[in-house]
Amino acid sequence: MAVELSMALAASPGAGLLLAPPPPAPPGKEQQVAGVGILLQISMLVLSFVLGHVLRRHRFYYLPEASASLLIGLVVGGLANISNTETNTRTWFNFHEEFFFLFLLPPIIFQSGFSLSPKPFFANFGAIVTFAILGTFIASVVTGMLVYLGGLTFLMYKLPLVECLMFGALISATDPVTVLSIFQELGSDVNLYALVFGESVLNDAMAISLYRTMSSVRSNAAGGENIFMMILQFLEIFVGSMSSGVGVGFISSLLFKYAGLDIDNLQNLESCLFVLFPYFSYMLAEGLGLSGIVSILFTGMVMKHYTYSNLSDNSQRFVSSFFHLLSSLAETFVFIYMGFDIAMEEHSWSHVGFIFFSIIFIIVARAANVFSCAYLVNVSRPEHRRIPLKHQKALCFSGLRGAMAFALALQSVHELPEGHGKTILTTTTAIVVLTVLLIGGSTGTMLEALDVIGDENTSIEIYEDNNNGYIPPTYEEGTSSGGGLRMKLKEFHKSTTSFTALDKNYLTPFFTSQTDDDDAEDFGDQPQNQRRGFYDQ
Repeated sequence: MAVELSMALAASPGAGLLLAPPPPAPPGKEQQVAGVGILLQISMLVLSFVLGHVLRRHRFYYLPEASASLLIGLVVGGLANISNTETNTRTWFNFHEEFFFLFLLPPIIFQSGFSLSPKPFFANFGAIVTFAILGTFIASVVTGMLVYLGGLTFLMYKLPLVECLMFGALISATDPVTVLSIFQELGSDVNLYALVFGESVLNDAMAISLYRTMSSVRSNAAGGENIFMMILQFLEIFVGSMSSGVGVGFISSLLFKYAGLDIDNLQNLESCLFVLFPYFSYMLAEGLGLSGIVSILFTGMVMKHYTYSNLSDNSQRFVSSFFHLLSSLAETFVFIYMGFDIAMEEHSWSHVGFIFFSIIFIIVARAANVFSCAYLVNVSRPEHRRIPLKHQKALCFSGLRGAMAFALALQSVHELPEGHGKTILTTTTAIVVLTVLLIGGSTGTMLEALDVIGDENTSIEIYEDNNNGYIPPTYEEGTSSGGGLRMKLKEFHKSTTSFTALDKNYLTPFFTSQTDDDDAEDFGDQPQNQRRGFYDQ
């Protein structure tokens, strides 16, 4: 019976297509194709680094390094697309979101958390959290609702509400690498740098959590409790991921404190273990169905603040250089990789109106995000510490979109109906190219026009006579404007100072072998003239 069935299947039309395996590749052919693909990738990396160095050396800010990397990928991908390049070779350049999320993104996010300068970051912690969490939520909802209303009024291609909110979440992930690089080159107000850098770090985690929450809501059966479930799932993803990352960071600090690895013949083991903990945190969160990005971000912050001081001097130098090198390679490769795939991907350009109005809507959403959050922050701050209007405009301008939005858009192609996913991917591609190439190229001119680069007044004096670097609340009593809201925001800022005391008196002595960490923290990616200002005090 089995023989007859197999013969019948073999004789049926199309059976050869179903049963016959593809012809095996000639021996060594796949290895040769892989070698050619990797060689081209390395060549583009070398070209990108050399071109970036030449551009920085000649202070040519109209083509930032990230824009140059993306452009190299676009050009090479376009040439490969119109040539007779073998399909097997092309597959080595396809942008696989799994490869991006599992291998390229973790070192970039960990380095972001690991290189956060604690003094300016925690001095502006309330503002950073406001912009990154509340602001990203505002931008996501405003974008999603405007896109939905645009579809209802026939201005653009119509998508369901949940899919519009998914698009709003993924397009709210900012990547201000160009702005930050110009800040480093020309110098900037240290508080503005902390706001832009801190928001971009936490913003990715928030955008991913929102996107996954909306995706989960869409996959579940529709019901009246969707709003409640949405909030509950978001809290589960974000808080659970943050707790996972902080827990792994604390475990690593205790291990390095008590294991006695800081002796000469064990420094290799010490460095290897330190490098493995971030990936352990990332994979643990992913295995639990949480966000690895959120987890590894907070692991980086905790490991820098506590674990790092338990390392030997040689290991400290090694891990700092290693993660900086790894993140630089990954970040450059991401833009090349993304540019190549944009040129090779099949896009749906039939809905030009959707692209045009989406660009307008994200500009409106970014403005609503920045100005509303800045108002809330300024209500709670004394006058001399309020965010000036020119810094708010710079924050608006720094909302470039990059690899995170593109990777989430690629995921949406698999999760949404074909026409909807392709439309979102094409729109995201257009926004990424527009912001990185056009807005990124005009960043230097815009920041000079806003007069926010090259500042030397930088409010460094706020850190004087304050060993731990946090700014104590200096609120005046009896202020009447803003009433209850002002008092609640003041209490939130006071809680930051309470955490400072908790950290200094209990957490630092418990998790580290050093209690005097005044000079232990470096200022990582801060502009050189600003770092000198801190150390000269």
